[in-house]
Amino acid sequence: MRATENTRSIVTTCTRDCPSCCGLLAVVEEGRLTAIKGNPAHPLNKGGCCGKMKAYVRRVYSPERVTSPMLRRGGAWRAIGWGEALDLWAEKIKAFVAESGPESILHYQGYGERTALTVLNERFFAHLGGVTGLAGTLCSGTAYAAMAQDFGVRVSHDPLDHLNARTIILWGRNPAVTQFNMTRILGEARKRGATVWLVDPAATESLALCSRHIQPRPGADVHLALGAARSALENGWVDQSFVSERATGFDAFRRIALEATVEERAALAGVSPADVRSLAQAMWLGKPTAILLGWGMHRHADAHLGVRAIDALSAMTGNVGLPGGGVSQGFEEYGPYDQSAWGHELHPPRRRLLMARIGREILGAKDPPIRMIVTSAANPVCMAPDSDTVAEAFSSREFTVHLGHFLDDTARLADLFLPCATFLEEDDVVAAYGHNFLGPVNKAVEPVGECRPQFDIYQDLAGRFPFAGEYVRPRDEWLRALCEPFIGKGFTLEQLRRGPLRDPDAPMAPWAEGPFATADGRFHFLGQAPSRSMPAPALPLWLLTIGSAEHLCSELTLAEHATLPTARIHPDTGAALGLAHGSPALLQNAQASVTVLVEFDAAQRRDVCLCARGGWLAAGHGLNRLAAARASALGSGTPYYETRVTLLPLPSGAAQGHPVDRESSRN
Repeated sequence: MRATENTRSIVTTCTRDCPSCCGLLAVVEEGRLTAIKGNPAHPLNKGGCCGKMKAYVRRVYSPERVTSPMLRRGGAWRAIGWGEALDLWAEKIKAFVAESGPESILHYQGYGERTALTVLNERFFAHLGGVTGLAGTLCSGTAYAAMAQDFGVRVSHDPLDHLNARTIILWGRNPAVTQFNMTRILGEARKRGATVWLVDPAATESLALCSRHIQPRPGADVHLALGAARSALENGWVDQSFVSERATGFDAFRRIALEATVEERAALAGVSPADVRSLAQAMWLGKPTAILLGWGMHRHADAHLGVRAIDALSAMTGNVGLPGGGVSQGFEEYGPYDQSAWGHELHPPRRRLLMARIGREILGAKDPPIRMIVTSAANPVCMAPDSDTVAEAFSSREFTVHLGHFLDDTARLADLFLPCATFLEEDDVVAAYGHNFLGPVNKAVEPVGECRPQFDIYQDLAGRFPFAGEYVRPRDEWLRALCEPFIGKGFTLEQLRRGPLRDPDAPMAPWAEGPFATADGRFHFLGQAPSRSMPAPALPLWLLTIGSAEHLCSELTLAEHATLPTARIHPDTGAALGLAHGSPALLQNAQASVTVLVEFDAAQRRDVCLCARGGWLAAGHGLNRLAAARASALGSGTPYYETRVTLLPLPSGAAQGHPVDRESSRN
């Protein structure tokens, strides 16, 4: 569209569930959003942004977006006004609290939006006396807990420090799809001579960025790392000063590493001994070596052992505390804020339900039972494991409220739908879990229809409660209070609105000196040996539901779904199962089945089936129906990748997919 004198570019920041948290420019013409571009002034994405963000304009103005409050009665939706919606919500809250106590309400706030002001949603419920909350994660709790055992706390290298690396290992990480700004850094590192490796069971899009690929068996990262540690020990590749002066437990770790030969570890990991030895060489001869852990490798029950073995491999080879080295997994996106704003001190400790087993936890909750559920920035019916049970739990509550943009799987089971503004229609600030910058969220356009920011919704709702005097405050007053720990480092809110600001206290290369955050100030080596038994699986394939290049998590509309989800497998696997490329098949296990379209990919392992995560049950996708509801051994993570499946051929005429009522998603 041709620019006019009424064209503006508004500095803002992506708030979606992505580590990049890219700096953006929203282009507005005649009051309408026309384009989204990367902000050239952002030090990381430097004017670029992913295709998902460029397509976000279409999402803002989608005809499927719900733009007025909706009440469902008898299976039918009707539009209502905001006053009626908030009066009803407040009335239900007061009734449930009076009759059954605040724990009869479950507040399910997800990570689809991670801004400062969303902290206040939790504070609202704290004022009620503390409702039932969430424990664990659907993502990275396992890695966080594992790294806390080794270092005392998870602290990653600044992304720009990776430019100091000679070797960069993407261990279960796929930045080509899930972290745009890292692709820029990797490209620059390669120009400077760095070698980039991919360690991943899947041949992902990031393989194009790498010169070496090791494909371990899913969940066998611990054996690959221990095999490399054995090889390093055999060659004397050990930083003796680190293990003796800054660490504890190395002797026990050495014994674990020596329990099996390189060849035995390679067999357990499902790779060649040459792969194991070359990894050890990269850690010592190719250092500084930076390891970037992804969010997929710890979707296993015992994934903490793999993370800790990788930490130990990095530490013993002298890469911890080294510029261009280290093991980096993520950053604390709520770290810049005043943590007291959550309001946890307003009530005694309250009940929390495990996200990994949320359906069963809701159904099993007693004294009191869960009577109301409030969800925002989340689609648990689609994204949590054992989706059928989650759907049963949500649909059987007395009253459910959903704050969102579209009638996704969770929204369809709600009684009250409240349409929220997108980040382009509100003011806020946002921190990242992929870097050290705090970014501005500046409103580019007015909200579509009657959509409202969550901040405004909760402020109005609080006006119906006795604690309104404390809770209801101007937006900027709350922002300054929330960001005081960051602003107190020499910034102002006005500066932040002009562009991203880096936390001046964040290290470029953590642990370069001084004690670790453990109780004794030393790095702790893994002291628990993993099992070496490999029981024969009942089904032939691991189901890996990986990030999509087309959409983020479940953020797509009903009309954007393909008729069938695609299942990528090795051609030899397809032949053994009697399948043809492009043929329909039934993806199934004892828990559920989903109709898929088979696609052959010779780059994949023969024991994996790759599918894109996030497809809705309403569109006949819903792959998390196949995943069991269980939690990881450490960190209460969600071991999606323990899911075993098979594929059964279907006749072509059977590949109709599930019927989809596309009109029902439009308001």
